[in-house]
Amino acid sequence: MDKAATTAQLHDPPEQAGPELRAAPRFTLLIRAAKLVSAQGEFVCVIRDVSETGVSVRLFHGLPSCKQFELHMPAGGAYLINRVWNRDNEAGFAFADSVDVAKLIHESAEYPKRGLRLGLCFPVKISTLTQTCEAVVENLSQQGARFECPALLAIDQTVRIEAPDASGAMREVRAKVRWRREQNYGVVFDDTFALGEFARLAARLQAPALLEG
Repeated sequence: MDKAATTAQLHDPPEQAGPELRAAPRFTLLIRAAKLVSAQGEFVCVIRDVSETGVSVRLFHGLPSCKQFELHMPAGGAYLINRVWNRDNEAGFAFADSVDVAKLIHESAEYPKRGLRLGLCFPVKISTLTQTCEAVVENLSQQGARFECPALLAIDQTVRIEAPDASGAMREVRAKVRWRREQNYGVVFDDTFALGEFARLAARLQAPALLEG
């Protein structure tokens, strides 16, 4: 089998997806991380291919049961999509509105290294050499986080962030404070999360049942 045929089969949705998704010409993208926003939360996915009618993605866990999602690109673009099929942590969606595919592809190519930031809210424990306090993470990326904390932390100070009460929701990470505004802080992790680890963490915090099976 030639390479072109293999690629075409890889990016086609299964037969039950219907002819409307298979009919439009498909544009294979470079592997690009994005996020799916749904009523159950925000989840990491990897775009596999896109056409004028829809997009297929791969996840690191099961797909939320919602019918409608928003696909958010790292550079800020957002697209309303409807679930058409899903199998083995892969899923296909139809765009709810007409989409400028060239713009979407250009955005993916222009900002290939811009990280995903998820609006996750969960408690953590912040520790320094001299104090420990409770804090609440307000958003999270592979590289860092923003949290609210009553303690006074200095710029460039090293802190340890861990899940409270040994819950295991998130592994302990070391980070440096990069900015502060009153009780809000932004930190950069010393040891960043791999994409799959980050995706599974997001699922564990919002819908742990997606990790089963």
